[in-house]
Amino acid sequence: MSQPSQQPRSQPVRLHVHITTLPGRGRDQIAAYERLAPLVRAEEGCLQYDLHQVLGDADRFVLVEHWASREALAAHDVAPHMTAAATANSAFRAGPVQVVEIAADPVA
Repeated sequence: MSQPSQQPRSQPVRLHVHITTLPGRGRDQIAAYERLAPLVRAEEGCLQYDLHQVLGDADRFVLVEHWASREALAAHDVAPHMTAAATANSAFRAGPVQVVEIAADPVA
């Protein structure tokens, strides 16, 4: 009898999401994040979901995300609250976000 194959568990995923709002609309980004963050943080596999403002620019932000696995991130991407947020965010965002995936472990 063969043993069931053991697939390696998915590795954690860390993202830095660069966000720019339309001029003067940074406050809208913060308000939207404040409504969304509790829902995201309650998602299975969410380890970190924190918004940081870029110093000296009220309309630029970096969202730091840490997910337990790619599967958790994939589920997050299609969650109803994320679909709704994507639509609402287009009213104050200057364009698409830039997503930068970083290594889960530091190199030095």
